[in-house]
Amino acid sequence: MTNATRFHVTRVSANKKTGPIPVTTTSENSCPKTCPLIDAGCYAKTGPLALHWRKVSDANEKRSLSESEFLELIKKLPKGQLFRHNQAGDLPHVNGDIEQKFARSLVGASKNKRGFTYTHHVLNLHNTAIIRGMNKDGFTVNHSADNVPAAVKAYKALEGVQNIPVVTLLPIDAPNVQTVEGVKVVACPAEKSDKISCSNCALCAVSDRDYVIGFRVHGTQKKKANIIAVG
Repeated sequence: MTNATRFHVTRVSANKKTGPIPVTTTSENSCPKTCPLIDAGCYAKTGPLALHWRKVSDANEKRSLSESEFLELIKKLPKGQLFRHNQAGDLPHVNGDIEQKFARSLVGASKNKRGFTYTHHVLNLHNTAIIRGMNKDGFTVNHSADNVPAAVKAYKALEGVQNIPVVTLLPIDAPNVQTVEGVKVVACPAEKSDKISCSNCALCAVSDRDYVIGFRVHGTQKKKANIIAVG
């Protein structure tokens, strides 16, 4: 992992969608270059989150933490604590291959906690093995697909073999529930009710789901993202 990879831990999120749980942020260089949203609709590149993300990515900023500082804070989270890793950013990598040492360290720091995240890294043999191992060891990593057809394809390829849960972007006008080629796709419950958030839903932290979770495109660049989500 490059020394420039930086982190931040927000102990209690003020985001209504996540609810009052810890959330983390990883520097921008953790995102795979293959992610189609990088310059075309990434919600984290606008608004207050974008400002925060830039500061986390700058090693000279006070809020920017080293790997060891970050892992120490994760270790200190209460037993059983649900937390979302990477409200912005992805798993650190070297030329698109997820950094194995960091992945193992994160799983170790998260022991007896309920950590979950999403990754847009390509599911090559290297990455698939690491993601599968993280899920097996109790840290849920969701594979992020660009649209429903891609999500269905990934779900079928992974079903009963890799135990890797799948999420996807959804178009703005997507239904709450749909079944595509026998695969159930359920829109994020927090999009349907102000009373639901990650803190009291936690479906994304369940690694052995038998359905895909979808997120309707959002943010100021949602029109750009919608082009990708439509497929």
